[in-house]
Amino acid sequence: MPKQLTLLFLLVFSIACNKSDSGTDVPTDVSDGVETTPITGGEEVPGTGTGTDTGTDTGADTGSNNGSETPVENNTSVPTAALTFGANVYFVNFNAAQEDKYNKAIEIVKKVVASEAFRTKVLNHTYEGKKTFVDNNGKTNAQIYQMILDGAEKLQPAKNNAMDVEVELYYAATTTVGYTYASSKRIWVNTKYFNTYTPASVAGNLFHEWLHKVGFGHAASYSVSRDYSVPYAIGRMISTMGKNY
Repeated sequence: MPKQLTLLFLLVFSIACNKSDSGTDVPTDVSDGVETTPITGGEEVPGTGTGTDTGTDTGADTGSNNGSETPVENNTSVPTAALTFGANVYFVNFNAAQEDKYNKAIEIVKKVVASEAFRTKVLNHTYEGKKTFVDNNGKTNAQIYQMILDGAEKLQPAKNNAMDVEVELYYAATTTVGYTYASSKRIWVNTKYFNTYTPASVAGNLFHEWLHKVGFGHAASYSVSRDYSVPYAIGRMISTMGKNY
C-alpha cells in the first residue's frame, strides 16, 4: 500500500502543505533576515484529493489586475511592475464571508509585493551563506523576483503581471492545509485551517501555492533545507510582512 500511494503521488504531481505540530503558521524573522520556520511547518504529505473539480462555482474573478490599488509604500525604487502586480482569482465553494477574507489576503499580497522591503528580502535571501534559494530551478534571486513580477504560470505562460489561479475550499480532518496539481490551475484550501487563519496567513499560503504554478517545487517531506525553497521562503515573507498591512 505505501508503494501504491507513492506511485499515485508521482502520477498526479500533487503538492500538499501541512500545519506544524506546534499549531503555529506565522513565523518570526530571525536576525539574519531569513525565516527558518515553514509557513505551515512540520512534515508535509501529499494531498488526498483526486484533482477533479467537485465544487459548485459560487464566485467570479474579483481580484482583477487593474492597477488601481494604492501601493503601501510610495517607493520609486521598486519596478513599476511591482506597483501594478495584481491577481485574477476565481472562487469555488466560498460563502460571502470567506470570499471577503480571501480578497483581503489578495490585497495583502499586492501591497507586500509593491514594497521595497519585499524586493530587498527576495534579492538578499541566503542559504548556507550564499544569495540563493533551495530548489530554485537554476534561477538567481533576481531572476526569481522578476518571474514573480512577470506573473507567468506554467499553464498560462503569458506575462500579465498577475497571479492567475482558481481557489476551491474543501473540508478534511487532516493536517493538509492545501494542495495543488501541476496539471490544474486550481488550488484546494482546507477550511479546517482557512477559517481560523488571519488574512496575512492566507496570503502567505496563496503565494506559496501560486509559486508552484510558476514552476517552483520543494521536497515532499520536511527538512531544514526545504525551509529555504522558493515557495516556503517567499510564502513566509508574504505572511510575515503581511501582518503589517
